[in-house]
Amino acid sequence: MRISPPFLRRSWLPGLALALLAACQSNPTTTSTADPEVTHARADTTIAPASGISAESIGKYIKTLASNDFQGRKPFTIGEEKTTQFIADEYKKLGLQTAPNGSYFQAVPLVEITGKPAPAMQVAGNGKSLTLTYKTDYVAFTEQEKPRVALNKSPLVFAGFGIVAPEYGWDDYAGLDVKGKTVVVLVNDPGFESGDSTLFKGNSMTYYGRWTYKYEEAARQGAAGLLIVHDTKPAAYPWSVVQSSWSGAKLYPQTADNGASKPAVEGWLTLDATKKIFAAAGKSYDEAFAAAHKKGFKPMPLGGLTVSTSINNQIQRRTSKNVLAVLPGTTRPDEYIIYTAHWDHLGIGPAVKGDSIYNGAVDNATGVAALLNIAKAFTQAKEKPARSVVFLAVTGEEQGLLGSAYYAANPVFPLAKTVADLNMDALSVQGPMRDLTVIGYGQSELDDYARAAAKEQGRYVAPDPTPEKGSFFRSDHFSFAHVGVPALDASGKADNRAHGKAYAKTRNEEYGAKNYHQPSDEYSLTWDLRGVEQDATLLYRIGQRLAGETTFPKWKEGSEFKAIREKSLAAE
Repeated sequence: MRISPPFLRRSWLPGLALALLAACQSNPTTTSTADPEVTHARADTTIAPASGISAESIGKYIKTLASNDFQGRKPFTIGEEKTTQFIADEYKKLGLQTAPNGSYFQAVPLVEITGKPAPAMQVAGNGKSLTLTYKTDYVAFTEQEKPRVALNKSPLVFAGFGIVAPEYGWDDYAGLDVKGKTVVVLVNDPGFESGDSTLFKGNSMTYYGRWTYKYEEAARQGAAGLLIVHDTKPAAYPWSVVQSSWSGAKLYPQTADNGASKPAVEGWLTLDATKKIFAAAGKSYDEAFAAAHKKGFKPMPLGGLTVSTSINNQIQRRTSKNVLAVLPGTTRPDEYIIYTAHWDHLGIGPAVKGDSIYNGAVDNATGVAALLNIAKAFTQAKEKPARSVVFLAVTGEEQGLLGSAYYAANPVFPLAKTVADLNMDALSVQGPMRDLTVIGYGQSELDDYARAAAKEQGRYVAPDPTPEKGSFFRSDHFSFAHVGVPALDASGKADNRAHGKAYAKTRNEEYGAKNYHQPSDEYSLTWDLRGVEQDATLLYRIGQRLAGETTFPKWKEGSEFKAIREKSLAAE
């Protein structure tokens, strides 16, 4: 999964109905409402069976990876050992080569901090006292590698969105010394639902809207604590996701200072708890919220209120694994196309309806299954690729893109020689789709490759319909984009071929509300995996094209990653 709520891929079509539907879909009239771009394109959904990519093979992989035997595939567990060895064994069966170190594994040093927050957070001052309850009102964690961290009567301040963005003339910390203080900030960025397309990027979330950025900026400012206000719509996921994702053991990159530069306490507040704090401070949350959306916002102390809480920690510094394999190119083996999918999920956690294994079938056994099918297609193809193709299953995505970020910082193959990254995360189990939704559409020339491959399948390319969710920053392709490598995250999301857009939207929302990051994300025989087959085949076709070319796809004008890439290439 992407760290954002992925889209629902569940179909209600069981058994024989699938075969009947396939017969109906071979009739071109089923594409009568398709985008004009594809009205002359092939409309059937029989997707290149000769490639070796098949719904049946994908289903077998998903069923295995999402089984209880793999215990939710959390790093540092038996689930990791089983998962990484399974993927490596599949690479070996396909005849793929190891990395230059002679292994299918890249060691990823991480620290696991299992925090036990105090059962309550005390807010006091101004003649008022509030007791907030852990998990009901707030979650708290730390990146500091200490047995115990605490806030002791730390002054509370409101710093809007917690953003310092010189290019937008924006500084929520202007004139504010936050050393020793705990900062409260809003989720997302000021452009969200502002109606002003010139305010940041309008409704499209920028990196400034990501929780990762907000914690990073608070650390740069020297804050003792940082609490983000959770609001379901701008966050794009419900409070239950915060509860499950931000409690228990958490993984972080190992750092030279053992996390000492990070705030002592990081966390989230519910919207209701936040409003109670503002009321105790004698301030209107709604007025502060409105002011935070305007340029020139001034941070404000919260009425003399302080916060006190603590976290006791168990700390382990250990090594997780990325799993990678290589199919060497025939004529330009020193140039690389990378396919990525994260193998990890949440492991064993709080029981929901008696089930404590967070299997992660959609998120992201689907992506790994697609990765392995694409690897099989390349090895079986009569014409081998001119460029090398790398298959990279990464760790720690659910903990903050840790495995892909580590690879990007410690590349096995030179980034300047890496042509592109093609990422797969939480693919659709709804069945064949008309659309190919490109996350971060307009960023790079890979859009054009996606459009050509989509046309072969009678599909149309569409931009992310919910850019305010910041999906471009929430999966492993972003780690590559961040270091300048053109990256594509594209799959069918919004327009079910058999049932249309409304059906797809309803199922997407249902998954986000009920199954995302929950034990209920389990493999189901009712799924129609031809949609995963469709997407995997499309990405295979893009990889084939890239592997046969001599040029490198470029970032488009206006992309914030263009200059990074150009600098990387110039250094070669």
